[in-house]
Amino acid sequence: MAIPVIPERSGGGAWIGIAWMVVTGLMFVCVTGIVHYVGSAVPAAEAAFIRYGFGVALILPFLIRGLRHPISLATLGVFSLRGLAHALGVILWFYAMANIPMAEVTAIGYTSPIYITIGAAVFFGEKLAMRRIFAVVAGFVGAMIIIRPGFHEVSSGQLAQLLSAPMFAISYLIAKRLTVNASPAVVVGMLSIFVTICLMPFAYAVWQVPSLADTAWLALVAVFATLGHFTMTKALHAAPLTVTQPVTFLQLVWATILGAAMFGEAADFFVLLGGGVIIGSISFISYREWVISRRMHTPPEAATR
Repeated sequence: MAIPVIPERSGGGAWIGIAWMVVTGLMFVCVTGIVHYVGSAVPAAEAAFIRYGFGVALILPFLIRGLRHPISLATLGVFSLRGLAHALGVILWFYAMANIPMAEVTAIGYTSPIYITIGAAVFFGEKLAMRRIFAVVAGFVGAMIIIRPGFHEVSSGQLAQLLSAPMFAISYLIAKRLTVNASPAVVVGMLSIFVTICLMPFAYAVWQVPSLADTAWLALVAVFATLGHFTMTKALHAAPLTVTQPVTFLQLVWATILGAAMFGEAADFFVLLGGGVIIGSISFISYREWVISRRMHTPPEAATR
């Protein structure tokens, strides 16, 4: 199926997209903290299945209202492809969260924007303006400063997170395509349904009865994650991927703070240095998009006479 070209939106739309992505980051950091707290008490595939099962229950009423028109078989195929890619990424991510520090999981996850940015340019025709390339590269460099590849042996948790990055990138790109014709409620709802279906055999293979407390925590994960996917879809609809992606680097700063405050995961000098680089890149791209937005909406002198 051919993927349509998604045109650039206005600078104002870029600013709205940035704001939605900031909210998205806060939602997903809450998800990260809870999953890290539950840890290995529940197998990764099972925990992911329970989380998405609750997610379906939460989003189903909105999905039913959003389905004003029948979904074609071709579109269902796109939804199912996204569900499979996202399910594999989620299993790997849950495993990583149970085995390595929060900041490290978040930092390694920043390899995903590299796949996303390249995919957005190749499949959607989005412009890779120099300021956007700089922001993405600077954010990635900041993440690499934190994890310092080559100085530590790669653990199974790190490997799982490295493999999850391209899976989430595929899901992200497909979501961008789906926002052209589908509402945020439909995009998020269909993701929950198809991911739950795809996770079912993996969860069955490792199933053990979870405690009531763990089930309640995973239900709360579903609340924050569903809200996060909804606000992410709003961001994708408002602005190009190359604008919203650098904002996601803020999650590393929040994850580092939460890890230190709640789990005693001390942030060393490299975490602070990398976080500074990331915040600098986000501040730069946000300022440049604001300046360009002002230029696009300021009429020429002759038009004001």
